[in-house]
Amino acid sequence: MPSICLAARGLGPALVMLCAAGCARAQPADATAPTVPALTANVALTSQYVSRGFRQTWGKPAVQGGIDYALPGGWSAGTWMSSVSDKFIEGGSIEWDLYAGYAGARGDLNYGVQVYYYLYPGAKLQYAGTSYDYGEVAVSLGYKWFSAKYWLTWTPDYFGYNSRSLLAGDGLHSRGSGYAEVNGTFDLGNGASLQLHFGHERVRNFAAYSFRDARVALSRAFDGGWTLTGAVTRGWGRTDVYDRYTTGAQDSAGRLAVSNPLETTFLVALSRAF
Repeated sequence: MPSICLAARGLGPALVMLCAAGCARAQPADATAPTVPALTANVALTSQYVSRGFRQTWGKPAVQGGIDYALPGGWSAGTWMSSVSDKFIEGGSIEWDLYAGYAGARGDLNYGVQVYYYLYPGAKLQYAGTSYDYGEVAVSLGYKWFSAKYWLTWTPDYFGYNSRSLLAGDGLHSRGSGYAEVNGTFDLGNGASLQLHFGHERVRNFAAYSFRDARVALSRAFDGGWTLTGAVTRGWGRTDVYDRYTTGAQDSAGRLAVSNPLETTFLVALSRAF
């Protein structure tokens, strides 16, 4: 599921990894590209994986990591993976992201366009025969501490949302769904920073499933590429459809696992960029 990650908004390498650990996937940075090819990697351990306000590991820890390859001229490509919970994604245990794009900068102004495809191996909404896999194209623009980004679903469905999976309408799909986000990153000095985020997802043809999310994060970068972050996230559904969310998986007591994955939550993450 698309993240609220700030990493693609002109932050330094350490903060790029911070955002990947705290809320989701590592993404190509919207900054001037290197003059020679560069291969970088990142790993993270986070108390939970939260993407666009949704607790994708159902409040449990996640292990994450990725590899990025930057080419001269602003082009880049990469891949990233995270553990997920089958209580949020039916039959799922891994999210695997593939992405490529272009980024550039003119002074304090940075911009970019990226194409993403998200895979959930083995995961499927069994009753509907629907896969969670989907793709987005994203355009971004940033100036100094402020950035904005818009993600547009180009595959037939967004996160498996269609008439069969949602039991609504007849033969409808969610291609054209869009997620708009605004972000602020403030340097507090001594390697510390404050990140603020607000986003809104519009689910095409299924407005009841649209949602908003917000995030406040504090981070501290250390020598050696290490970053520690703490964040508070919150999401709000347009209706109550997410209030009693379940995939049919059972909890440790053998009962149906039911929760609101958008509720307010706190996470801590430790990451390293190489």
